[in-house]
Amino acid sequence: MTLERSATGGYAQEAGLIADLVDLGGAGLVITEFGADPAASEAGAGAVRLGVHRRGPRPQGLLEGFDILLSADRDAPRPWVGADPGALDDTVADIAARVAAQPAAAAVAAQVLRMTLQLSFEQALLLESIGYSMLLASEGFRTWRLATPVRERDPDDAPRVALHSDGSILCIELNRPAARNAFDARMRDELVEALAFAAEEPDGLAITLRGRGPAFSAGGDLDEFGRAADPGQAHLIRTLRAPARMVHEMRERVTARVHGACVGAGIEVPAAAGRLTAQAGAFFRLPEVSMGLIPGAGGTASIPRRIGRRRTCYMAISGADIDLPTALAWGLVDAIGPAA
Repeated sequence: MTLERSATGGYAQEAGLIADLVDLGGAGLVITEFGADPAASEAGAGAVRLGVHRRGPRPQGLLEGFDILLSADRDAPRPWVGADPGALDDTVADIAARVAAQPAAAAVAAQVLRMTLQLSFEQALLLESIGYSMLLASEGFRTWRLATPVRERDPDDAPRVALHSDGSILCIELNRPAARNAFDARMRDELVEALAFAAEEPDGLAITLRGRGPAFSAGGDLDEFGRAADPGQAHLIRTLRAPARMVHEMRERVTARVHGACVGAGIEVPAAAGRLTAQAGAFFRLPEVSMGLIPGAGGTASIPRRIGRRRTCYMAISGADIDLPTALAWGLVDAIGPAA
């Protein structure tokens, strides 16, 4: 099959191009049933490669070519994602539907995650931001933005971040409880300022990062997604003011104490801390691929360093809620902590 170009040199229909790319193995989902199918390495670089284990001994070798590994054994060790045997087909079908809905974002998520652990944390953040900024101009994101109208809100001039100390611990608190601590540009900037203060604090106090209200953070403020007129400038701002990088740089001093919803930035930033505790009932989710994007607050750098790239890719593409017992078993969370 060839890719048909119009007389002007562009592709006649973007939907048709995506279909051609999927047919050629350059996008979409390639599923390998272990014991039945050839290796997924035959897929193109833009295809998400899913390996499925149903019964018998799990394969031990030839796993490097896969982006997600699903097993019918709920207790399957890393890098596998365990599923109930009766729900395995539904899980595969859900991943397939999500890749089909956002093939470009799913491809970029898989591609970024294949490289992230080969890079320094700083380099991994740059790679993530380049991918995220490119996707802001994609059809997948534009379609999501058109279907998700920006809401009108009353002005809120309250500080987004609170900073206080008891003499032994410096506490940084997200302070937008009415919006479940959704990250907007102001919160990002105030958090960067608080972390910069902590970095320069002469006594080197231990740092606690937590959030006020019913949730640590429900993630990025959806009303601000895509507001930057220039994706290139957005990339430069994102890499200059990156809370995850600052938390990572001070990780030996930082304990993140999370609760409730920890979505998007609400897990991407605390995952960079040296220690991460969560209250009972906390849950974790990466929803960005469903919006035509990839995690953009440092999650492709911080989360794989805790749970590996394949489980991170599963979180990103499935958008599934990860409950606290699973997060503990995977190492996403270090311990169950006390109430904030």
